[in-house]
Amino acid sequence: MPGGYEWLIIIAVLLLLFGAKKLPEMARSVGQSARVFKGEMKGLKDDDARAKGTDTTVGTEQAVKPAPQELPAAASAPQNQGEPAPQPQERGAGSAN
Repeated sequence: MPGGYEWLIIIAVLLLLFGAKKLPEMARSVGQSARVFKGEMKGLKDDDARAKGTDTTVGTEQAVKPAPQELPAAASAPQNQGEPAPQPQERGAGSAN
């Protein structure tokens, strides 16, 4: 691990290479990238824990929500009240058009 003088030399070299205006922007982007990476890693750990059947979150009442119950096919189909659905007309040999 670098000591006090080594850090000063590293900072001086960075200032010479990138300039004083670019360093805050670079530090901000590195910090934002680290936050995104940390969040993604936490999400992966949570997904792995759910797959194994354990929950790593604390303070939640219910970790895994139950699947919604399915409705019967007749109840889930939209009901057309009023006019009946149009029926296709057959075109036979005897039709006059």
